[in-house]
Amino acid sequence: MALPPILQGKLRLPAVAAPMFIVSNPDLVIAQCKAGIVGSFPALNARPAEQLDVWLEKITRELAAWDAENPDTPAAPFAVNQIVHGSNDRLQHDLEMCVKYKVPIVITSLGAKEFVNEAVHSYGGIVLHDVINNRFAHKAIEKGADGLIAVAAGAGGHAGPLSPIALIQEIREWFDGPLLLSGSIATGDAILAAQAMGADLGYIGSAFIATVEANAEHAYKQAIVDHGAADIVYSNLFTGVHGNYLRPSIEAAGLDPDNLPQSDPSAMNFGSDGSDAKAWKDIWGCGQGIGAVKNILPAADLVARLQREYAAARARVLAS
Repeated sequence: MALPPILQGKLRLPAVAAPMFIVSNPDLVIAQCKAGIVGSFPALNARPAEQLDVWLEKITRELAAWDAENPDTPAAPFAVNQIVHGSNDRLQHDLEMCVKYKVPIVITSLGAKEFVNEAVHSYGGIVLHDVINNRFAHKAIEKGADGLIAVAAGAGGHAGPLSPIALIQEIREWFDGPLLLSGSIATGDAILAAQAMGADLGYIGSAFIATVEANAEHAYKQAIVDHGAADIVYSNLFTGVHGNYLRPSIEAAGLDPDNLPQSDPSAMNFGSDGSDAKAWKDIWGCGQGIGAVKNILPAADLVARLQREYAAARARVLAS
């Protein structure tokens, strides 16, 4: 299992930072890439749509400057997440911006479209598609995706119900391309475990909410530090798609986390017009791995911690 050329020799830790709605911004992405992991953000975070041009110019300019000044430790490539769903009326515009700036990696979610893959391939970029089961994985590759993100149980935000072990083993029966694992990864040990199961890279989201650069209010960041796996609620109420959310934020909204109604999946909306802002701004998405998060840190310090843990875990395995 080899990484695509765009990633070979570019990572100081085998990890990708997941794009988080509202939370991920240029400052966080730049810090992640400079620290040696792929940084990413959802295109829909740039509002209004014209702001995406500004964000992409800033990221590409600052990472190029970093590379020129630090040839021995160049920045990792960055990624932009595109919601490929009928409710996203910005998709064509945002895709054109990715082509303009030759975004190295595009992460697609909630739909696999051949025209998106073709646009990214036109300039040499790659497409990673997130999936929650083996059937969706097959469809994504058939439509031209270069790699897969297995979104397993315990992942923050929209998450699947399957065990990471089951999901990875089913995909690896037929797919030998780039495979990432998402779901409760918040330590270097967990990154190594993902690789042991057959993934190439760990996919880390919730731990980066509790970073200085993240676009989240302090109470949200502190809640990541203060809570653990038992405080995560799995529900489709807020967007029509099942996801994981912090119990205290649900309670603060006047809802009973243990008696949430089911939503109508046909009414899905993922924020192209800002209409689901409450779902992510007030009802806080979060994965089950937050028990490992003990402090609010700069993103570079979090990556450094993950690197130390990863190296120590590898050493233990080799010594056993």
